[in-house]
Amino acid sequence: MSSAAPSIVQLKELALAPPVSYMPQTWGWAALLLIIVLGLTLWAIRRYQQWHRDAYRRDALARLAQLQRALTNDSGQLTALRELPEVLKRVALSMPGEPLVATLSGGAWQQFLARHSHETLPADFSQQLAHLAYAPDAQLQALSAVQRQRLLSQCQRWVEHHHVAA
Repeated sequence: MSSAAPSIVQLKELALAPPVSYMPQTWGWAALLLIIVLGLTLWAIRRYQQWHRDAYRRDALARLAQLQRALTNDSGQLTALRELPEVLKRVALSMPGEPLVATLSGGAWQQFLARHSHETLPADFSQQLAHLAYAPDAQLQALSAVQRQRLLSQCQRWVEHHHVAA
């Protein structure tokens, strides 16, 4: 037996493993990847279109938030109350597919609001809105804080949740 230690000359380099491709080896994986990418792209396009379509809703909610703040101080209450019906009418006019909204008033306006509402509206909601728009200042100032807040919150809920035919 030879007791000589192996020399460095006898060492051989280890063979490296062949490189592994990250590309799928079958067409099925490529097809699945294509379907997933296409689905995500279509979803993103649809979300963008919906976001763009709802710009009028976001603007109206921002204006209603400003009116909410105006109702808390005495100087802006009348202006804020008078603007509530106008905001709802502007939202209705901005809804896609609703060309005849501008001429609606009274019972027809109430039916429109109820038809597009997500919850049951008071039977005299359009009358309350007309009262806000046309009543003398003294009558509006006589409204209690609870009545004002209820009207504003009903308007906010309608704007947030109204149905739009797509």
